[in-house]
Amino acid sequence: MKPPIVLLVDDEDELRRSTAQSLDLAGFTVQDVSSAERALDFITQGFNGVVITDVRMPAMDGMTLMGRIREIDADIPVILVTGHGDVQLAVRAMREGAYDFLEKPFVTQHLTEMAARAIDRRSLVLENRELRAVAGKRDDIEARLPGRSQAMVDLRYRLRAIAATDADVLIIGDTGTGKEVTARALHDISARATKPFVAINCAALPETLIESELFGHEAGAFPGALRPRFGKFEHARGGTVLLDEIGSMPADLQVKLLRVIQERVITRLGSNEPIALDVRFIATSKVDLDAEVAAGRFRADLLYRLNVVTLRMPALSSRREDVPLLFLQLAREAAARYRRDDVDVPPRAIAEVARRDWPGNVRELRNAADRFVLGLGLQLPDGPAEANGNGDRLADRVADFEKNAISAALTAHGGSLKPVYEQLGISRKTLYEKMQRYGLDKNRLGAADGLDE
Repeated sequence: MKPPIVLLVDDEDELRRSTAQSLDLAGFTVQDVSSAERALDFITQGFNGVVITDVRMPAMDGMTLMGRIREIDADIPVILVTGHGDVQLAVRAMREGAYDFLEKPFVTQHLTEMAARAIDRRSLVLENRELRAVAGKRDDIEARLPGRSQAMVDLRYRLRAIAATDADVLIIGDTGTGKEVTARALHDISARATKPFVAINCAALPETLIESELFGHEAGAFPGALRPRFGKFEHARGGTVLLDEIGSMPADLQVKLLRVIQERVITRLGSNEPIALDVRFIATSKVDLDAEVAAGRFRADLLYRLNVVTLRMPALSSRREDVPLLFLQLAREAAARYRRDDVDVPPRAIAEVARRDWPGNVRELRNAADRFVLGLGLQLPDGPAEANGNGDRLADRVADFEKNAISAALTAHGGSLKPVYEQLGISRKTLYEKMQRYGLDKNRLGAADGLDE
């Protein structure tokens, strides 16, 4: 496991440097950044350490940063620091998941003791995860990209196969299928895991500042450029750049990006000095880039540079057998995120979830799990449940219902057969026969193999 670090976030340069020095002298490995946006580049599910952040910062404040961190991993300790003595803010912060709260001016020893306790807690969480993964024969990739369908098994295999390489990757998939989760997972199991993961939303880049945002600039490069600035590409040196929704990138910028990918060199605005760039590029798209090339909206040579390896994210509708287990996992994650006790999901709810179409994919399913954990019920979208393509014949609809009911019960009981046939009021032999008829495997539907019958 990588050594733990303290990620220190503060926009006040002098205070940040002095605090970082104090933590370094106390024996901590410190990474300090001047903004919340840059801090997020270091946050992954496997982040080993603690985040110490100022609350009052421009753009994104410390409370918002904490919320974003908890979306990635709710167990990362976040210590908030403020100079305003805001008791109500402290109470709110602790309620929303802060590890602790410190008021400026603070005694350095208090901060170091707090950081040490937080790191100990984080190390214990990561150790327990590793032990559970070994016991359940699941690694970190399967925890992030769960599913026993062949499509997900193949996806995880390809991720592990290319992780040790520096090959650029193109990830294609509908909205909500987990393209960014896959990109982060690939970064985290690569040799670049300790370096930044910089996500760039190509559809949201400000037109007037695109080049400055990506390539950086020198002082005086344009009106208002009072000091030199690293661009996102340079900030990611040694790590990974995610070009999210690459198909939205303007045509003129595609030409410049092509040169960067080909030569791994950038030049800041206002400078003639080339800067070597050691990064891995991962691009995502929800549209077929081959079709975009044919329509003249995307450069063919850029596509060929990006798609050294292409990963295709399966839609949830194409892996329905994964929906019950995925919903249960999302419900557990929601309970941890909202500090609720684990919620018992009854088989009838799982059956209803399994019957539904999910055009929003995992993102939509996650929202449904959140609502269920918050006590709002499933609140499924209006409209008929998907009939799995079997048509309107009564016999087919009955068979669909029976298959979903058995599948849901197997999932709810972790693959153990006895409580399933007792709950459904059928004999063990009848259950076996129906499982064979519908191609249901208890080990694929249950949480673990080798369960009692």
